[in-house]
Amino acid sequence: MYNEQKPIIGISCGDINGIGPEIIVKTLGDARILDFCTPVIFANNKVLNFYRKTLVENNITFNISKELHKLNIKLVNIYSSWDEEVAITPGQLNEIGGKYAYISLTQAATALKEHKIDGLVTAPLHKKNIQNADFNYTGHTPYLKHLFGAKDVAMMLVAANMRVALLTEHVALKDVSQYITKENILNKLHIVHQSLKKDFGINKPKIAVLGLNPHAGDEGLVGKEEVEVIRPAIAEANKKGMLSFGPYSADAFFARGSHEKFDAVLALYHDQGLIPFKSLAFGEGVNYTAGIEGVRTSPDHGTAFDIAGKGIADEASFREALFSCIDIVNMRKEITQQHQNPLKRRSAFVLRNAVDEKITED
Repeated sequence: MYNEQKPIIGISCGDINGIGPEIIVKTLGDARILDFCTPVIFANNKVLNFYRKTLVENNITFNISKELHKLNIKLVNIYSSWDEEVAITPGQLNEIGGKYAYISLTQAATALKEHKIDGLVTAPLHKKNIQNADFNYTGHTPYLKHLFGAKDVAMMLVAANMRVALLTEHVALKDVSQYITKENILNKLHIVHQSLKKDFGINKPKIAVLGLNPHAGDEGLVGKEEVEVIRPAIAEANKKGMLSFGPYSADAFFARGSHEKFDAVLALYHDQGLIPFKSLAFGEGVNYTAGIEGVRTSPDHGTAFDIAGKGIADEASFREALFSCIDIVNMRKEITQQHQNPLKRRSAFVLRNAVDEKITED
């Protein structure tokens, strides 16, 4: 057992017609995870039991509560987010799925903001059907930015062998160039730099910055952004004490394994970062929101309606998101308690590796 002060990790259920509830049940079905955290799912026991019954040899036991200060540390907890009967239709994109994904997320995120839970893992939701009068965001990241009142945040994809942050997230490709400004690059580099220090325990992080144009502009022959904007931003970041390098040609950077020489990579747009990340993370990537007060992670995939309710969804990324959330929460606590003394820090992901070993025991 890790320690007697296990972090309380909240879990939003995502779209109830997607694979979210299934991968939650699969992940928490191994009771050994309770040695490392006290999980609390913001949902409804009937939804979770519906998916539990579709699984073979899953003996998960729930404690149902409506008070977050009365959780059972020896069981998986469900915070009853709604009481009414809900029609569960696996694989269908409908208003019901969006409505209850919204309820679960907002309750869990509010609990995180109010320090009633220590960390949050969000299951996948569908960006379209969750839209309503109170939720007009392109995903979890901009919603959490607004909720926490952050000036800026960074979507960071994390795996054992790489971390990739995005300058722009869900932005149409034709609009990306207007966000390539010195100020935006410096803001993202600052967020990533601070996160690597306080969340991952890296004292002097090194960050690579990718170019926007083919071959990083070829010295201005196929685009001016590298020469006029990106290089000056990197130079300014280094003056501010952030070890930043680039811009690098994106087409060869990951193929040559260059990402392994840095603690993080700043990609300039969604697919530039996520295509190589998802190709190299082997299905175990984690989406982390850097720049907010709370700790939030999620799997790096979507609702997968095509396989929902069939009992075949792979929970590896969700399990990794849970491990990462626990580890970052504990890393922050350790750094705070030790007054940021680098000689006493443990390396990042120690806890995740410990849980990995425990889960894979015969």
